[in-house]
This record gives sequence, structure tokens and C-alpha cells, in this order.
Amino acid sequence: MNGAADRDLSVEFLGHRYSIPLVIGPTGLFGLFWPDRECATARAASAAGTQFFLSHGSVCTLEALADTKARPRWMQVFLYRDQPFTKELGRRAEAENYDGIVLTIDNQLLGKRECDLANGFTTRREFSLSQSGVMLGKIKWWWRMRGELRRTTFGNYVHPEKKEDIKKLASKMAELFDPALSWKGVDWIRGMTSKPLIIKGILSDDEAEAAINHGADAIVFSNHGGRQLDDAVSSLDALPGIVRQVDGRIPVLLDGGVRRGTDVVIALALGATACLLGRPQLWGVSVTGEAGVWHLLEIYAKGIDTVMGLCGVGKISDIDLSLLANRSGNG
Repeated sequence: MNGAADRDLSVEFLGHRYSIPLVIGPTGLFGLFWPDRECATARAASAAGTQFFLSHGSVCTLEALADTKARPRWMQVFLYRDQPFTKELGRRAEAENYDGIVLTIDNQLLGKRECDLANGFTTRREFSLSQSGVMLGKIKWWWRMRGELRRTTFGNYVHPEKKEDIKKLASKMAELFDPALSWKGVDWIRGMTSKPLIIKGILSDDEAEAAINHGADAIVFSNHGGRQLDDAVSSLDALPGIVRQVDGRIPVLLDGGVRRGTDVVIALALGATACLLGRPQLWGVSVTGEAGVWHLLEIYAKGIDTVMGLCGVGKISDIDLSLLANRSGNG
């Protein structure tokens, strides 16, 4: 009964205003889903008034993504054993005027991804009889992607003077990850870039505090979509404690399990600044490319707007614990 006839879904952080409190998170090998790959999704995000976050394992190069002129845009990096390569990615992102550098900290060892094992997902170019049968069952998709799958690679890791197929590049990437990652490495990355530094993979209060102390401009609390560590705490369960610890000093973004507008509003009520999408954009781009992602974001926007209207909330900053049945914020 607050008279919320007009509702403003916009939110501002790190110097940019977004039309909705959603950004598209990093997903490797986007090019498996649609020709033009990550670029189509970046254009859709920009058209919808939000941003695209490029994975280090993208099919397109970070330079090709920048050529779309989609803004804002962030670039994902890791601390590698080969630190000069980490520095190279950071310098390339700065040269292309990316708006933020995102250090992912929860993937230094590859988890046992049982869904990938069960589905036979590998980086080989040959397809089994059953996989070929599945693709032929989606004849329109197969025809659209003919030739694309065999050209798919990790764009940011390819050097023109070297001929390396995707399988060799995948092995090289796995060897580059440094399990010795520590806050000392974060300090090194903080010192190498003047861009906002976002740390992705935080799941505890003490790590949130340490991230601030080591120069993070924002954090993404994430369990990597549940793909890295069995029984890791869910992002939503970790959120209230992290929000209390951060106490408004930097933006706090939630990643994982955001499937509809109500999920976004619940996260905002618990103190998140905004949410990341990790899988839904893949579904949208697989159907109709750029238009599919734009439509997906429109669905989320309408969902958020409906929840706000039914709760009598006119703007994002008015979303708080009072909207939740469990108002303690303890999960």
C-alpha cells in the first residue's frame, strides 16, 4: 500500500548506472552455442542497459569483444604460474579500455565436474555417435553451427605464430593455474592495474574483509555454480554475513542460482548490490542469438518489476529485509 505505480529498476556502482540490477557473468567457450559468440551477448547486454563480463576462456579475443563497443565491460583474469601472461592479459584489457579487471580465486585447481564427466564434455574435436545423433536432432542449430565447432578455440590464449588446437590450449591453461594463489598475488595484481579490481569467488566473512584490505573495489561472492567444490555453501546462504562484514564499503554482487526476478529481489533484500547470471544467457543465445539474450534480460526485468510492484517498492534502494518473511537476514 505504498503507491508504487512508477518503479525504477536502475542501480549504480563502480561509476556506471545499470537499467537493471543484473550483469552477465563469465562463461567459457560461449562460441559453442551461437556464431558470433560472446559478441552477440555483449551487444544484447549493452542494448538492455547492463554489462557483459568476458571470460578468460572466451572463444573471441578480448580485442574482438571491445570492437563491439558494448559498455560497460569487465575482463576476467587469473593469477598464473606464468605471471607475465597474467600481466599481458591485464595490459591488453587496459589497452582496450575495459571497465574492470576481475580476479577469479576459486578455480586454481579444477574441481571434479561430474556433470561434464557424465555428459562426455571434453575439448576434443571428434564427436561420438550419440553426440552426433543429439546434434542431428537439433537440425536448425546444427546447420547454423556447421563449421563453427571445429574452429572453436580459446581466443585469448592463441598466438598467431603458434599452431595449437583447442585440446592443447586446454592442457596449457590447466598447467597455468597457480594453486599457490595468496593475498600476496592479489597485491601484485592490484599494483599492475589502475582499473577497478573485482574479486570473484569470496564465500566467507574473513575473505571479504581481506579483499577490502588488499584493494578490491568490489567482490562477487560465488561458489562457481556448484561446479568446483562439493557441498560448498550456497551464495545466498553466505550473503547475509558477508554483507554485514562489508557494511556498505564496496559493492557486493551475488553469483549463482539466479533464475527469475524474485531471486534477484531476495538477494537485494539481503544486501546484494546486484546479481550475476552464469547459465541463463547461454539458453537465450542458443535459441536466437543476440535477440534471445535481449529477450531473456527483458524477462528478468519484467519479473523484478512485478515483484517490486506487488511489494509496493518504487526503487531498488527501497528493497530491504522488511520484504522477507524471515527478516533476520540469517538465511
